[in-house]
Amino acid sequence: MDQPSGRSFMQVLCEKYSPENFPYRRGPGMGVHVPATPQGSPMKDRLNLPSVLVLNSCGITCAGDENEIAAFCAHVSELDLSDNKLEDWHEVSKIVSNVPHLEFLNLSSNPLSLSVLERRCAGSFAGVRKLVLNNSKASWETVHTILQELPDLEELFLCLNDYETVSCSPVCCQSLKLLHITDNNLQDWTEIRKLGIMFPSLDTLILANNNLTTIEESEDSLARLFPNLRSINLHKSGLHCWEDIDKLNSFPKLEEVKLLGIPLLQSYTTEERRKLLIARLPSIVKLNGSIVADGEREDSERFFIRYYMEFPEEEVPFRYHELVTKYGKLEPLAVVDLRPQSSVKVEVHFQDKVEEMSIRLDQTVAELKKHLKTVVQLSTSNMLLFYLDQEAPFGPEEMKYSSRALHSYGIRDGDKIYVEPRMK
Repeated sequence: MDQPSGRSFMQVLCEKYSPENFPYRRGPGMGVHVPATPQGSPMKDRLNLPSVLVLNSCGITCAGDENEIAAFCAHVSELDLSDNKLEDWHEVSKIVSNVPHLEFLNLSSNPLSLSVLERRCAGSFAGVRKLVLNNSKASWETVHTILQELPDLEELFLCLNDYETVSCSPVCCQSLKLLHITDNNLQDWTEIRKLGIMFPSLDTLILANNNLTTIEESEDSLARLFPNLRSINLHKSGLHCWEDIDKLNSFPKLEEVKLLGIPLLQSYTTEERRKLLIARLPSIVKLNGSIVADGEREDSERFFIRYYMEFPEEEVPFRYHELVTKYGKLEPLAVVDLRPQSSVKVEVHFQDKVEEMSIRLDQTVAELKKHLKTVVQLSTSNMLLFYLDQEAPFGPEEMKYSSRALHSYGIRDGDKIYVEPRMK
């Protein structure tokens, strides 16, 4: 059978961090000296290895010499092996078992679904606290094996793995605090509730880009399922009902919620979305990444009352009654039209005649004179206009500039315009 093409972990490590390619010590790390072996080492006597190794997209298919891995990687704490060609968990185990202080491991986009992870191999991961298996298509059986052998695992990333269901582990993982399981095909709440059973200490649950359509669970059951959940991300889920948002209040420690791009909010303005969500979620301190200040909360809750005050009683949410108890019944906000006035009613005085007229303020003095020709029986060239502000202390002002717009005079309803013939 043909050997798979590719390179070993140690070959890539030697090439990337050799003195020629990595001549100076950079960041946290150390220079490691390896005595020559009888067989001879293909590496230089010294490599400057940082404690964080990034070896992504390097075509790695196998581990290489385990003694050399142990000699060079004794101080390494983080290892990024994403987007390589590792397809055998035994080869991954050979690498990890020789990195004794490893806490972070990224195996994203390696074809590891092609092999079975045995418990003795998974045991080499025991010290890992953060594990990334995005786009690895890792089966739930593999995940369960990992959970049983990683007693200190705190963060697990399972994105882009095409999960449609969740398979419960026979053993709860008490240590896990963060689960990142975005961009899968989880649609039914019965699958999500299994995560609560498996991870009772979960602090952060990131479910973005799963088409979850509803939260079908009683309030008491939700509190028991996720008793420690502090943050949940439901960006671009399929939630379309306010009752689902209300159910988030059942998580006793929830403080942070992300809810952008859900069908429920599409018909609302940006302001309405944020205020209605804040008012419905009284315990959250951060919404969609932004802190909710005390003043914003009060504004949102008052907005909520006014928003629903005209709704039929059967359509008013229970939260409305809670807020009315808190603030009382509020008066509707006065509708203030801030657009400039387009016309006014004035008194036109000519000789002994007084006529009330509506005039447009966007016209000029010359256009007003044309409008008044038929009223005062004077030609525009023989007409003088004077404007009297009813509150002005200085008397009438001559409107002498033909091209000046009427609105620039500040004319208001009830003001007066006097027309006089020009003296020959």
